Amino acid sequence: MPSTEYVKVVARYADGRVRKGTTLNFSPDRRTFLLNPADGAAPDQQEAVLLADLKALFFVRTFDGDPSRQDQQIFDRAPNGRAIAVTFRDGEVLVGATFTYDAAREGFFLFPADARSNNTRVYVVAAQVVSVARVPHASLPPKMTVA
Repeated sequence: MPSTEYVKVVARYADGRVRKGTTLNFSPDRRTFLLNPADGAAPDQQEAVLLADLKALFFVRTFDGDPSRQDQQIFDRAPNGRAIAVTFRDGEVLVGATFTYDAAREGFFLFPADARSNNTRVYVVAAQVVSVARVPHASLPPKMTVA
């Protein structure tokens, strides 16, 4: 179900492009959503974003974040949901918890392991994922098992 209020998002495309903005109508059940650019563009300059073009959609607290900060790749408390490590085609690894991961679906939500992350949640596009592995919630282990 689409949100009833604008949320801040960072769209990271599979080709490396990054677009920041707000959206009111994101739904994982729809192929597209409208992005209102954060760069001061007029509201009538909304962009239609095709989910299939994305690597992931990051729901963020702020657009700036802290570029020098590295998110912890461990859970400091037991996660809500299944603890997993997601490895993307570009080599990036995100650790978090999910309720909705299913290898047969086009995507799923991941909630970062680091409670202080600028990301509140991430919609991961499954086509950009190389592997999903279960992790114990105490740390990112050297040995991971396939989820």
